Amino acid sequence: MSKTERPLVRELFPDLVTELIACLRVEGEEALAVSAWDIRFYEDCGCDDDFCQSFYTAERPDGTYGPGHRCVPLAPLEGELILDVVEERIMFVEVLHYPKLSRSAG
Repeated sequence: MSKTERPLVRELFPDLVTELIACLRVEGEEALAVSAWDIRFYEDCGCDDDFCQSFYTAERPDGTYGPGHRCVPLAPLEGELILDVVEERIMFVEVLHYPKLSRSAG
């Protein structure tokens, strides 16, 4: 599956992306807020924990992310959102103890 065939997260989970962008702006992460609009859903994290709805927005790394990686913890209204960012690109969205994500019908 090519990058352009991967669904946009905003189309799958519009409420999540709206909150993600708002939280990034509160943290002063304007460049990430702008880029969050265009992140694509690559795959679920695969951990099967009932409190986790995390997902990759790019191919899973083989090991750690390495140089240029930083974590961006956010403060949503409920739960936890933590981003793994590599060279200012959102690679993973950690969604923990967050209200159940429902895929958009559209």
